[in-house]
Order: sequence, then structure tokens, then C-alpha cells
Amino acid sequence: MGGDVGSSVGVVALAAAIATLLLPPFAAAAATGPGSSCTRSCGNITIPYPFGVEPGCYHAGFNLTCRSGAGGQGSPQLFLGDGTVQVLEISVQHNTVRINSTGMILPFNDGGRTKNGTWGSGLPRSGPYFLSETINRLLVLGCNTQVTILGGDDNNLVSSCTAFCPLSEPNPGFTIGTVASNCTGDSGINCCQASIVLSYSFYNIEINRLKGGLPFTQSIYIVDRSLDYTPDMVFSPDHSPKALPATLDWIIAKNSTCPTNTSVPECRSNHSRCQTSHSGYGCQCSDGYQGNPYVPDGCQDINECKSPDIYVCYGDCKNTPGSFMCQCPTGYTGNASIPNGCRGLSIGLGVGGTGLLLLALGGPFIIRKIKLQKVKKMRHKFFKENHGLLLQQLISRDTDIGHRMIITLRDLEKATDNFDRARIVGGGGHGVVFKGILDLQVVAIKKSKIVVQREINEFINEVAVLSQVNHRNVVKLLGCCLETEVPLLVYEFISNGSLYNHLHVEGPISLSWNDRMRIAMEVSKALSYLHSSASMPIFHRDVKSSNILLNDALTAKVSDFGASRYIPIDQTGVVTAVQGTFGYLDPMYYYTGRLTDKSDVFSFGVVLVELLTRKKPNDYQSVDGGSLVSHFVSLLAEDKLVDIVDPQEVATLAAMCTKLKGEDRPTMREVEMALENLLVKKKQVDRENHTWDGQGGVSRWTRSQEQAPGVLVLLCDKVKSPPPAGS
Repeated sequence: MGGDVGSSVGVVALAAAIATLLLPPFAAAAATGPGSSCTRSCGNITIPYPFGVEPGCYHAGFNLTCRSGAGGQGSPQLFLGDGTVQVLEISVQHNTVRINSTGMILPFNDGGRTKNGTWGSGLPRSGPYFLSETINRLLVLGCNTQVTILGGDDNNLVSSCTAFCPLSEPNPGFTIGTVASNCTGDSGINCCQASIVLSYSFYNIEINRLKGGLPFTQSIYIVDRSLDYTPDMVFSPDHSPKALPATLDWIIAKNSTCPTNTSVPECRSNHSRCQTSHSGYGCQCSDGYQGNPYVPDGCQDINECKSPDIYVCYGDCKNTPGSFMCQCPTGYTGNASIPNGCRGLSIGLGVGGTGLLLLALGGPFIIRKIKLQKVKKMRHKFFKENHGLLLQQLISRDTDIGHRMIITLRDLEKATDNFDRARIVGGGGHGVVFKGILDLQVVAIKKSKIVVQREINEFINEVAVLSQVNHRNVVKLLGCCLETEVPLLVYEFISNGSLYNHLHVEGPISLSWNDRMRIAMEVSKALSYLHSSASMPIFHRDVKSSNILLNDALTAKVSDFGASRYIPIDQTGVVTAVQGTFGYLDPMYYYTGRLTDKSDVFSFGVVLVELLTRKKPNDYQSVDGGSLVSHFVSLLAEDKLVDIVDPQEVATLAAMCTKLKGEDRPTMREVEMALENLLVKKKQVDRENHTWDGQGGVSRWTRSQEQAPGVLVLLCDKVKSPPPAGS
């Protein structure tokens, strides 16, 4: 009997084993629930319970799909549910899931002014996933586009913002810093952001293209971080990201709230608690614990003493379950949670008369030594913070430059009478300028206005650029001082102010037309040298009349290189954050962010217009609301320019420099040659006619019909008339 029973048991066991082997893979996992046989990672993403891939390994509604990359290649990718929405990260500590949120991309040639779309089409309408309103934002890239987000079945207004691209700036004289290297949404120019104030599982999106909008690509996203924006995203749909990260909150139970004085079955770990959220609830580890509250023993004690940067203690730290103790060391008393909060016992010391005498005599000396040591340490600290080591590397290739470029703070204090405010002679967009005497030479010392990282970077940039430049029409950098919180630059002193001051002074005309032509020639030579003759091409990026200084002989000196950029020889341009001054700024550079040598050409063209008209580019508005350049070009086309300017040929050159498309503009070398040719022709005519005195009259300049198109020649006849008031 016993043998028969043993035989029967063996047969049953064998049958059970065979049945187990014949079951599909997930069936074996289902028997274990959220156990060790469940898949707990997909690629580099961890899959914690209540999420899972196989049946029986996840809580209801938290199933995931893990599959190979596109075409079966690459790392596996994880998706919510049946595989529509890609998962980037899962956090049970914060009850969040980070997903790849698909954007809406509208190409510039897409017809119609109004479009509608939906966000969240791959998410269940009733949960358990909801967009996190505390983290995510609406992001719009484009021009003259208004986007509105409506949430839920009731279409509640959730968010709205407008991105625009102004064709002219309503605030003349405003100097651009960064327009769109990182979209902050503060200005709305090229892009905008707005908070999402209500949380839903899906949203309706309304897109309205405003009248006058430029034909650029419109891209709409819901994102949980800022975007490193490049203007190519506006010009081509291929450069816009197809998707960007967004963060979802999730709940373990829907349409329910946490009960009072009792636990919920989903919170399985000791030291866990229920937390109501989004018309439902989730689980959290109790304070002082971390881990997964949805599995037994998932919440573990935090050892606060191992994270002193988070749990600050200036004494002896001792970990306790769910907390920690911070006490003063033995022999000390006080509050160990604050700096210098623990104080030791006071010990009285008897000092004899001799000791007191020595202390009295040596005290001032000791105090002075301590102060000097402190000053020395502070100067060394500032030197490092102001990129002193980087600067040394930049100039170390030339030992002569390295020897003369570094100037001590003590020398500059002597040169300026301790930076006496009476020594201030001017200021610009990048600092205040002091006049001083250094080594028997009159110098200008520029001090940055604001202590921010961007200003220090521009300071280092200016030193790096000017240390490589040697040209009679570029202001000469003599050295720099890095021993102060605010860096200092030392230049040759240019005594006669800026071209801007000379052009726009009240009263009699201070610059003859001869001087203005020569100054234009000298500036063109300097820019041509920077673009093509320097060791590495340099684009100034802020050419304007206030950055052109004049010495006693009225020789032009281009200055203020804080915004300048080196360009590798094998490149024609670079995409960068937009900097410059409205009125002088190249519109294509403004809208695309692509800086080329033609950006400086446009700005120089505006300076030519300023030389011709004596009007301020950043403060001029025509009757029909146009800028100085647009009004100038229209008058030239209508052959009415003689009413406001002197020579037609220079006007034609200025119009060529300020053409909208960069490729239609001449290079600075071509501009230099054209101006040189004009000056030579003018001198010949002066010698032949002997009627040119350079001041007080209106001259008409015409293009010779015998010359080939594009050749600039001078035929001048003098018309005597009094100069207009204030011109």
C-alpha cells in the first residue's frame, strides 16, 4: 500500500512539473506577484512596483511594455500601457513618471491661421496619470503665435502665451543681452513659456497665428525643463525636437481619499503613510525614511549623518530611527545646528606687567600683519574668480604680452588717486571709465558695473581679443588687473570723446564732411583687419558710433570688444546668443542668431547713414513709423536723398551695407576699397575744381553714366546754402 501511495505521489509531482514547464513565461511570474522573477529594468530604466511588465507583477493600471529600439536595434525602450507613451524615468518616492512628450510642429508653409490639437492622447482619460502642474510649463517657439491650453472635458482655461518677432523695437537704445539661447519666456521674443495651473490627464490645444506673423515654423510643447533654443528651430521643422520630457503625477487609487486612523492596503511597508492627491491617493514613506512604500519593508531609515550637506550639523551627529541628533562635542555647549553655535569653557590667564607691555607694543603690528594677510588672500581669491589662470594661459604664448599685461591693484590705485570719482571720464554698456597716469602715460581704466558671471566672461573675452590685435584704428589694450572683485582693464587714453558725441552735439557742426569721410574710411580699415587680417577672424558684434573713439587728431579708434567673438578660420559664422544695440543690429542676426562678418557690415552701414544724416539710429522714427535705415533706403530709391544728405555715392554704399540678406551685402574689405576709391576720386576733383572747402554747403553727388554699374565715382557741384539749424 505504501509503495502504491509513493508511486502515486511521484506521478502527481512529475505531472505538476511538466505542467509548470508548459505554462507561458508570465504565468510563472504571476504566481509570485511583485517578486524576484518579475522584470525590474528595461534598458537603463529601473521598474519599481507598483509598475511591472508581466501580468501579476504590477498593480492594476500600472502595466508597462518593454521592447527593443527602432528596427530591433539599440537599447530597449519602456512605454506606458500598450506602448504609446515612452517612459524616461519612474520615481516611487515622488509618485511621478517622466515621459517623452510629443510636440506639435507646424511647418511655416502649413496653411491656415488656426489649428487645434490634443495633448495626452496616449494616456487613460480617468487616470492614474495626470500632468504635474508644479513642474511642467507650456513652451512655444515661433513668431506671432498665440497658443491656448484647455483642460479636461469642460475645456477649462489652463494656460496661454504668445511668442512674437517684432520687426522694430519700441524701446530705442535698448541693448540686447541674450534673446533666445535659453528660452525663459520673460520677453516673448521668438519663444514664450507659461505655467500650467490645473492638472489633467489630457488637454486641448488651440493655435492662432496672428496677423503680420513671419512665415516661420511653430513648435508647441508641454515640458518640465527649459530648452536650449537655437533659431534653426524656427526656420526648419527638421531642427525642432519631435518630443521633450514632461512629468506626470500618478495615484495608486482613484476616486477615493485616505481614511482616518487606519492604513490602506496599498501602503505595504512599515513607516509608510497614505497621501491624498488628484481625486485619489498614493503612498509615501514617513519622515526620516526613504524607499518604496508599496512593497513590504520598502521604507528604510535615512542615515542623516552621511548627508551633512542636506542635514547640517556642526557638532557630533548621531543617527536615530527616523531622525538624528546633533550635539556639541564634550566640553562644549550651545546649538550645534548653526555655525559657531558651540562654545567652550572660558579659561582665565594671568598676565604679568611685562606681558601686558609686550602685548600693548606688539598689538598694532600684529593687527596690521593680519589685515595685510587678509587683503592678500582676498586679492588672490579675486584673481582666481576673475579667471586669472585662464587669462595667463591665453597670453602665455607671448612672453612680452604676459609680462606687461598683468597690472597690480596698487599701481592702479596710485594712478587714479584711489579711484577718485572726479577721475571718471565716461561709461558704456560694459563699465565705468577712469582717467589715470601710469608709468608717465595717460591711461583709461575701465571698471565693470555689475559683478555677474556674464560680465566677467565678457571681460576675459575682451582681454583675449585685444591682446591679439595690433592696428592703429583699434584702441590699444595696455593691461588688466584681476585683484579686485570687479575686474579692471587699462587702455590707451583717447582724449576727444566718441564719434556719437561729435555727430550729435548741440550748436555748430563739429565734424566737416572731409573728417566724416576719413573716419568712415578708418573704421572700415579696422573692421576689415579684424575680419580678414587678424590671426583669427574677429567679429565685433556691437559696431556703433559710441564705440568709435576719436583722439586729438580726430583719428578713429574702434573700442568696446566685450561682445566680440573669435570665429574659427574654417567657418563663415557661428550660432550664438544675440548681442548688440537696437538701431544698429543686423536683423537677420537678430532673428536667426547666426553671427557672420556681414553682421558687422550691416552695423557699419548704419554708422555710414548716421555720418550722412547726423540722425540717431536708435532714436529716429519717420512719419510712417519706419526706422532710420528703412526711411533712408526708401528716400534713396525715390531719388529724394539729396534733401537730407550730402553725397549720393556714399548713400548708395550705405544702402548696400544695410540690405536685409547678408549675402547681398559687400564684405568689409570691399567696403574699405570702395571708400578708398571715393576718397581718391574726391581729391582729384578737388584739385581740378579748387572749390571744395569741406564745410558749410550742400553738395550733390551723382553716378557717372559712362562707368560700369557698381563703380563709385565722384562728380561734385557746390551749392552754397546755410547749414540747417541743429544739423
